[in-house]
Amino acid sequence: MTFEDFAVGVGLAIFFLMLPPLWRIIKGPSALDRIVAVNVIGTKTAVLLIVIGIVFKRVEMFVDFALAYALLNFTGSLAAARFLHKTKTGDEVDEEGAAIES
Repeated sequence: MTFEDFAVGVGLAIFFLMLPPLWRIIKGPSALDRIVAVNVIGTKTAVLLIVIGIVFKRVEMFVDFALAYALLNFTGSLAAARFLHKTKTGDEVDEEGAAIES
């Protein structure tokens, strides 16, 4: 068994570990659960890109891809969480975040 065969096995294991969060995206009880599941899949995808780089013996190129993808995943999750936090209650809030009563 070569190192590349081991990397392929690790890649397949990571891929199959993406299936439970996929189920959470489909059946998640709330939007925040779905955001966390998408973030988990994004993190595993970044690791999978490194494993693909090992298989193709071009790790230096795939590290750049993985870092860019991880940064996009992180900022996307923050943006979605911030959007949901602002639209969740529908109430107006002041600068400190306290609810304004009408």
